Amino acid sequence: MTRFTEPAEDLSRRAKDYIDLRLDDVKLRTAKGLSITASKLVAFFLIIGVGTSLILALSFGLILLIGELIGSYAWSAFGVSVLLALGLWVLIRRRDRLFKDTFVPLFINLFFNDDDDEQEK
Repeated sequence: MTRFTEPAEDLSRRAKDYIDLRLDDVKLRTAKGLSITASKLVAFFLIIGVGTSLILALSFGLILLIGELIGSYAWSAFGVSVLLALGLWVLIRRRDRLFKDTFVPLFINLFFNDDDDEQEK
């Protein structure tokens, strides 16, 4: 190595180190985003599963209670089904507000606002 080529070799080595560091940064950010997303999805499905079990148990109990009061389990099952159908209709009507307006900003913040959070600290 001559003195003439030292600056070029030094620049080449530093550029390679910089590229390696940037790739590591991208990998870390991707891993962070994916792990947060995965944990939120697992929590979401867990809540959905427990919520579904709770709704089923409450519905069954309500059917039995109303059936005892009115003397017909069939009519009480129909009444509870109508209540659940109304609840589903409300969810479908409000799906944009409940789901899109909630999850789109969440994922945007997860993947794109990391730089702002680090600069504020």
